[in-house]
Amino acid sequence: MTQTPACPPPLPEAEAEDGTEVNTEAENQTENKAGSKAENPAENQSENPDGPESEADFELALPAPALTPGQAFDALYAYAAPALVRQTYLLTGRRELARESVERAFQLAWQRWPEVAVDRDPAGWVRAAAYEYAMSPWHRLRLRHRTPEPPPAALDDRRLLSVLLSLPPAYRRTVLLYDGLGIGLPETAAETEASTPAAAGRLLHAREVVAARVPELADPGELRLRLTELGSKESLRTAAKPVVVRSGSERRARRWTRAAIAFTVLLIGSTAFTLRTAPDHYEAPQAPAATISGVPPRSGPGPLSEEEQEVRVKLRSTFQNGPERLRPELR
Repeated sequence: MTQTPACPPPLPEAEAEDGTEVNTEAENQTENKAGSKAENPAENQSENPDGPESEADFELALPAPALTPGQAFDALYAYAAPALVRQTYLLTGRRELARESVERAFQLAWQRWPEVAVDRDPAGWVRAAAYEYAMSPWHRLRLRHRTPEPPPAALDDRRLLSVLLSLPPAYRRTVLLYDGLGIGLPETAAETEASTPAAAGRLLHAREVVAARVPELADPGELRLRLTELGSKESLRTAAKPVVVRSGSERRARRWTRAAIAFTVLLIGSTAFTLRTAPDHYEAPQAPAATISGVPPRSGPGPLSEEEQEVRVKLRSTFQNGPERLRPELR
């Protein structure tokens, strides 16, 4: 067998005539790689994905700036307002009242934004405020809410809405939160300001009433589906924009502040006037005269007339010892 010769050892590094060493093959490869990286920056970025290679990548790596209070409020309004109008319509059966309730709730949220912004559920905070305003009994005294609004077009929707409106407000709110929105029973009880057993009792009673009048909705899943469909069928949209809601909230706050200042000034003025004109001592009333046998009646002087008061003032203003006063002569 013939043996293959071994590989020859590497040649020693050549030296230039001036004594400097010539670049080795490894150094040439390194320089070639550096040159290729400089010529193709896109390939460099793909080879080194960990570190940013340009100013654009550095800017993308920076954290996003925080939202301003106005931007955060606008985002919350765009996210929660449309669905909240539909939910409030199921509580009241009135489209205009639903829009007004949502607008008032967001105005209140903007007035208390430092509190709402740190809440764990800002949408739930606004929802509770809208429900409280929508279900206020004082709306029955308003003229425009005395006339009924047109019911839904479909017969099944009219039946379901009439059943909901026949329930007491607390029961209606409970079934909407639990079956309509899928909120847990403890959270529903907390939002309706009731204990968990009381909320469960309200829910069962409301389901019984709905199942008795609309038998096909005895299943809670079917009831939840129908509540969602009923709210989505109505063309309910928020009339006001978030900027308008914020400006309206600020105007309302300014009006209430001015009214409070005016009331305080009026109260202080009326108190000062009362202190100025009120009597500073107590005058006991004069007892009426009584006839006693053998003794003439004795009674004190009564109130002076205007003429007698003028005479008294005139006499008190003159000198006690003057030429007008007559004195008897001694003879």
